[in-house]
Amino acid sequence: MIKRTLYFGNPAYLKTANEQMVIELPPTDKDNGGEVIVKQAPIEDIGVLILDHQQITITQALLARLLTNNTAVITCDATHHPTGLLLNLDGNSLQSQKFKAQLEASLPLKKQLWQQTVTAKIQNQAAMLAYEGVDNKLLQYYAKEVKSGDSDNHEALAAGYYWKNLFPGFLNFSRERYGPPPNNLLNYGYAILRAVVARSLVGSGLLPTLGIFHRNQYNAYCLADDIMEPYRPFVDKVVCGIVSMNGMYLDMTPKMKQQLLGIPAMDVMINGQKSPLMNAVQRTTASLARCFEGTVRRIAYPIMP
Repeated sequence: MIKRTLYFGNPAYLKTANEQMVIELPPTDKDNGGEVIVKQAPIEDIGVLILDHQQITITQALLARLLTNNTAVITCDATHHPTGLLLNLDGNSLQSQKFKAQLEASLPLKKQLWQQTVTAKIQNQAAMLAYEGVDNKLLQYYAKEVKSGDSDNHEALAAGYYWKNLFPGFLNFSRERYGPPPNNLLNYGYAILRAVVARSLVGSGLLPTLGIFHRNQYNAYCLADDIMEPYRPFVDKVVCGIVSMNGMYLDMTPKMKQQLLGIPAMDVMINGQKSPLMNAVQRTTASLARCFEGTVRRIAYPIMP
């Protein structure tokens, strides 16, 4: 079953009762005659919870139940940018065994896994360019020539061509985290994707901190940043759709945010089957765990048709 992504962008009081998340919304004369609105949602159905208002109150009891359910809880700052992520510390019954296999993974194995990751990412970038009607032969070439560990840095070469050609010329786009729109939309979409991947890694019994390529002592989610790479073009597809409908007017609106919040439920193809992205990520991280354990040799990544 696909887990729900819940977003709160207004004042709210969140608590728990009877395995439900209880949502109390403050009274507004316009909507309900001054009465508090009370809603409920089953905790077991929630995969990602986004808290995007400075006047949201959430109880410790609810947080504990959400994390026990392996719900990824994202907090946003005053500018509505995702700034924090809470995850379960104990997401798999065989966690210590899987930790051991991950920690003992050899350097050649990590290089092979990164080669697979970069190849899948560039293939999906090439498919995304084709979807936008842009020549993708160079990316197809780069994808075929990725070596172990991506020693020739084809990921960066592909990115240079990809970002130069993905969006309409009138945007004069440059991919920068704090750059002008649509960087804001990409950042928001990637933050949601990162939470989905980190959540699934924990559920597969892996340490999201210990990456196969990314190594930053200040980054608690290096492995999530590795594994999300082939999924990024699916976020880009949503953002391209927003750009096509809004042109240069790309300051975040509720409608845009709603489209980005649908990323975990969007369909992807993985192992020849259509699957919601969140479920596909679970298959990807489960295959990664088996790669560390030596039972399979390839990570299952999605393919953009």
